Amino acid sequence: MTDDPTDAGAARAARTQDGFTALRAVADAVLYEGYLLYPYRRSSPKNRVRWQFGVLAARPWAEAAGPGAGPAGVSGAADAWYQQTECLVRAEPAACVRIRLRHLQLQRKQVERPDGQGGHRPVESLDSGGTVHLTFDEAVPRETGVAVTLGDLLAGERAYEAGWPGGEDTEPLPDGAGRVVRRRWPVGARLLVRAEEQAGSPGLYRLWIRTENTGSEPGPDAPRETALRYALLATHTLVGGEGLEFLSLADPPAQAADAARQCRNVHTFPVLGGPPGTSGLLLSSPIILSDHPQVAPESPGDLHDAAEIDEILTLRTMLLTDDEKREARATDARAARILDRVDSMPQEVFERLHGAIRSLEPAPARSAAPWWQEGGDDGLSPTTDTVLVDGVPVTGGSRVRLRPSGRGADAHDMFLAGRTARVAAVFHDVDGSVHLAVTVDDDPAAELNAWYGRHYYFRPHELEPLGTARPDGPPGDRLARAGRAPDGPPGPGGLEPLDPPWPDGSGPRGRPAHAGPAPGGPLGPDRPEPLDREERRGDGRPRTVGA
Repeated sequence: MTDDPTDAGAARAARTQDGFTALRAVADAVLYEGYLLYPYRRSSPKNRVRWQFGVLAARPWAEAAGPGAGPAGVSGAADAWYQQTECLVRAEPAACVRIRLRHLQLQRKQVERPDGQGGHRPVESLDSGGTVHLTFDEAVPRETGVAVTLGDLLAGERAYEAGWPGGEDTEPLPDGAGRVVRRRWPVGARLLVRAEEQAGSPGLYRLWIRTENTGSEPGPDAPRETALRYALLATHTLVGGEGLEFLSLADPPAQAADAARQCRNVHTFPVLGGPPGTSGLLLSSPIILSDHPQVAPESPGDLHDAAEIDEILTLRTMLLTDDEKREARATDARAARILDRVDSMPQEVFERLHGAIRSLEPAPARSAAPWWQEGGDDGLSPTTDTVLVDGVPVTGGSRVRLRPSGRGADAHDMFLAGRTARVAAVFHDVDGSVHLAVTVDDDPAAELNAWYGRHYYFRPHELEPLGTARPDGPPGDRLARAGRAPDGPPGPGGLEPLDPPWPDGSGPRGRPAHAGPAPGGPLGPDRPEPLDREERRGDGRPRTVGA
């Protein structure tokens, strides 16, 4: 995987590299997103479970029981063994496509103390001349690229192998106090690329890019901390070239809207890169971004904390105690640089962090409502939507047996393994994943929880269907027995709803999984209808509103 070695190719690559350089600040933020979270100490619970974005583990491990074993389509939400990007581009067949694959390779920093017999033994921490050294996982940035003409991709799929070897570096500490050993494990990857012209749209092509982890280690039973040693972390892709015009998938031109909807992206979100108004770059990121993302010019440097707000994190970092700062510096070199920058930040730089107005122009009108606005979830009905589980249609009222994943499941969910339950609703998340809300059959609080709209949530692959939906659910399971949403088709068995699920008569349309009860909550048994001047609180009690 190398760029075109010819002189003409080098000149073209230099121009493209300029574009990639303009995008690199955003790409680096993606690369180190969540690398180390405030308060930047190893002892912080937030920094004991790391590497949350763009993890591509070895296939045997990723396909074992766990979050990655479910159906494809959960973008950026699980440890997988591949990423798939599909995007639209206008170009001539002679156009050159340049792809940069970027990720982190895990590096174990192990502190060792002399054992008195000429060797060393690993320890968690070591004080050397007043400087503390802590054992911790670091990461090394990796990047590789490929250049190919669009015509070659139209002729057939191209495969490019890449790999990063393992290694070990030793840093002796002063006065023979010990040493720091940094070790890396081999990581293998494959980049698959192809293109196809869109029917009825001459000059418009769908570009397909797939990144796979080709390693075979570790085995499927290894713990996640071991699997991460052989994984690509924070994996993302930059795409550019000469004579390319990428189309936005979030806001495509009307004539390309159908083709954009057919693009299937798995574990990644491609967006237009570079300054607004340009279309020659694409960033395919495991993190949801808008087209033309950019780092705020007021930001003096990366804080590595997911979706950070510079001013808040800077203020909180300033308030760390001296002992906390010493631990943070001993945890990671990047944490030490953050502390140095915060401690030496001039007042005028800090004042610039206090908010900024980007534009006073009104937002452009959209042809369709986004998911967070009224009407954005039209067509979704959690009480009547159906999902296939092992080939069996499962909907509200279906009986299932709970089979929580062996890896990645909530600890409380594991206590429910093997229990039977009834599905209350099917929820579609904004990233395309599906969760099913269930009520456990022998839960003594089932009626009360259903009245409040509280349920357990599982992915489809964590359930075992026990039969078709029946209307004989627990007395309080109103959603499971409703049969259909208002104005919708009858549910299983053609049953009419007993009463509207919510006080205003509407159904819980499109509420995301884990959202909790809807405002007002469903009406419980023997509860009066709400009065005109009252509304239901989240706890079911009425409160007076208005004058």
